[in-house]
Order: sequence, then C-alpha cells, then structure tokens
Amino acid sequence: MSHVIPPGASRRLYNEDLAPAQHRTWGFYSLFAMWMSDIHSLGGYTFAAGLFALGLGAWQVFLALVAGIIIVFFLMNFSGYAGQKTGVPYPVLARVSFGTFGANLPALLRALVAIAWYGIQTWLASRAVIVIALKIWPDLRGLTENNFLGESTLGWLAFLLMWALQLLLLRNGMETIRKFQDWAGPAVWAVMGLLVVYILINAGWNISLDLPGGKAEWGVTHAFFAAVALTVTYFSTLMLNFCDFSRFAPSRKAVRAANLWGLPVNFIAFSVVSVVVTAGTFKVYGEHIYDPVEIVSRIDSIWVLLLGAVTFAVATLGINVVANFVSPAYDLANAWPSRVDFKRGGLIAAVVSVVVMPWRIFASPVAVNYFLGGLGALLGPLFGIIFTDYFLVRHQHVDVAALFQEGKDRPYWYTGGFNPRALVAFVPAASISIVIALVPAFGALAPFSWFIGAALGAGIYYLVVALAPAGRPAQVRPVAGGRR
Repeated sequence: MSHVIPPGASRRLYNEDLAPAQHRTWGFYSLFAMWMSDIHSLGGYTFAAGLFALGLGAWQVFLALVAGIIIVFFLMNFSGYAGQKTGVPYPVLARVSFGTFGANLPALLRALVAIAWYGIQTWLASRAVIVIALKIWPDLRGLTENNFLGESTLGWLAFLLMWALQLLLLRNGMETIRKFQDWAGPAVWAVMGLLVVYILINAGWNISLDLPGGKAEWGVTHAFFAAVALTVTYFSTLMLNFCDFSRFAPSRKAVRAANLWGLPVNFIAFSVVSVVVTAGTFKVYGEHIYDPVEIVSRIDSIWVLLLGAVTFAVATLGINVVANFVSPAYDLANAWPSRVDFKRGGLIAAVVSVVVMPWRIFASPVAVNYFLGGLGALLGPLFGIIFTDYFLVRHQHVDVAALFQEGKDRPYWYTGGFNPRALVAFVPAASISIVIALVPAFGALAPFSWFIGAALGAGIYYLVVALAPAGRPAQVRPVAGGRR
C-alpha cells in the first residue's frame, strides 16, 4: 500500500483508513438506517421474546426494554460524540487512553468477539438460503445428508454464498456499506409489517402477549433489572465502536437524532412487533414460533417464502456488517497500518471466520458461554476506561495529529507507546468482570457483569490518574474543525 504520510506521522500508526474522516456523508438517515440494520436481525427479533424466560410478564418485559434502551441511548452518545468530533475510528480513539501501541489490546479484544460472531451470523443467514433452495429445488435435499467438517454440502454452499456476498461490500469500503444500510433496514420493516398483519388476521385479532417463560429464580425485581442490564449488554459491542460510523457524521445533532430514533423509538417498536408475531403464532399454528424464517416457511406461497427468506437473510447481513464486519476491519488495520488497510482487515476477518467453523462454536454451550461470554465481559472495563479518559479526564480535548505520532515527547506515547495507568485499571476490572460473568456461584450478578466491569474500569482509572497528578494528561486545544 502506498499512502501519503502527513508530516510527523509514523508509518506504524497511520494509513488513510485510520486517518480522520474527510467526507462527512453519514447524515441522520444513514445513521438511523444503520440502527435499523443492526436491530432488524434474527437475534433482535428473538431478544424481546427471550426476556420472558426470566419470569417476567408482558408489561414488565416492555418496561425493562424501555428502561434498557434509554440507557443505551445515553451511553451510545458517548462513543458517537467522540467519533464525530475527532473523526477517527475506535482503535485510534483508544490510543488516547491506552497509548499509541497499547490501543491494540482493546482493538484486538473487540475484533475477536466480532470475528466469532461474524462467522456465526453468516452461518445463521445461510439457513434462510437453504430454506429457499429446498423449497424451489426439493431434489437438493440429497445434498443435506452428508457431512464435511460439521456441515452438509448444501450447508457449505449456502454459507459460502452469504460469506461472498458480504465481501462485495468491501469494494468501496464504508461508502458501499452506507448505501447497503440505507435500504436494508427499512426493507425488513416492510416485510415485518406484512407479517404482523398476516398473523393478526389469521389469529382473528385476538392474541395473548404473555409468552411462556421461566421462573424468576431470584425474584421478580431482580429479573426486571436483569432484563434492563441484558438490554444494555446486547448493545455493548457497538457502544465501544459506534465511533467507526459517527466519525462520518456531519454534526453532533445528526448523531443524537439518529440515535434517538434508531435506538429507543425503533428498538421498542421492533420488539413489540416481534412479540406480537410470536404470540400470534400460538393462535395460528398451535405453538410459539420464535424464528421468523420458520413462520414464513409455513405460509403456502412460494413468493411469500422467497420474499421473507431473502429479507431475513439481508437482515442478518445487515447486523453482521454493522456489529461484526466494520470493527475488525479497522482493528486489524490498526495492528499493522503500513500493510493492512480497511479492505484487507475485513478480508482477514472474513477468512478467519470460516476457519473457526462457526457452526461448531454456535452448537457448543461451552464455547458460547465461556469463550464468547468471557471476551464479552471484557468490553465493560474497556468502555469505562476509554470514555472516562475522554470525557472526565481530557474534557473532550484531543490532539488528533499526535494520535499518529510516536516518540517520548508525544502526549499519547506514555511508556513505549503503552499507558500503564490504563492497564492498572483494566486488569483488576476485567478479572472481576470475567469471574462474575462465568462463575456459577455469582449467577445472580452475571447479568450485571458489563455494568460492574465498566464501573470498576472507570473508577480505578480515574482514581489512578487523580492520585498521580504528575501523570495527568496535559490539556490540549480543542480539535480543529470539531463539530457539534
């Protein structure tokens, strides 16, 4: 790769994809559509219905969703405002608190979570492709009866098809992604609207919204706050790297408005629709069906099946791009900027997502709960440290040019490119968060592990900085051209 390196910038820290955004093309609608793509997924569809398993009733689930998504809205603005003002992606923003090279720790941890889920979501999207293929060409069923590395021939073909379609979004980087998101999210809403009308008509407009659930093991009050916490945790990955998108926003107002309509308003509406459809399936089919692809497959129309399956495949691609594709592309580029740009980072992530055979991860409770659960528990401390540093320690004043410079006289060099104070805060906060998330004895606290980790990371970091005034970062002038 050959890029023009600005004066003073290091080739080990700079490439054009990591540099401050020059074109602010992600306005209100593009960011709003991005949230629709993120929320309108198979996981988002089943999330609200899944909260009934905590032992809550319909109104309790609804109130928990409202409370949780309002918290998400305010926390998401932290990352959004930082990205919009500085114009840099998440791994570069992390250099402010972790150091120019130390930022690879939070970046690669986020990338590991994303790559694993990237493969899993691609595999889930391929299930819709299989439904379509078997409906149109029943003779293909013979391709489902063999097994190669845990998947059938048809399964491999469907998976590789969805995998390849996502790579097409790489061809023009973030601009292609923006254009895809602008129609993908609204398309799912259109199909969901048709589906809810179909279910309600066939149910005689008479359904019960109380879905079957479990028993509140530690009481209803605990279950309610656990539901609130799980709603926040559902968005914990993007609360770290939403700046990857908001860096292209023209103003802080656009970020705030898109977050308001895309998160509280859109999320609550989509959750209500998903619960209504799930509840209606009991009246129509005699059982609660939590998979919208299965619901569509039961409608006796090939055109409805095609429309529904394609739409939900697109929906899964949408969340995959937002939550699991953009982040590792930037994170891996940050690890070796002179050799890896955004496109190569995305390609590396895509290849690794195949190698790990995501269907094996998804089929293993141990892998999902301990590996992915453990990695996820690390995100809270990272959030607490990065945004405490940005908002409370530096008061949003960052020398953006210095983020790409190395040397002892540079403000984000710290000790050899690593900030020891960030590590001192991260290690104990992360250790406690992982124990709470994974050790069965702390089961009652497990849903709150993200909050506990974030609070500990923020508190320890701020305390360490306060107790070492000589090490407090010098205040720098506000970012040139910073927008609000």
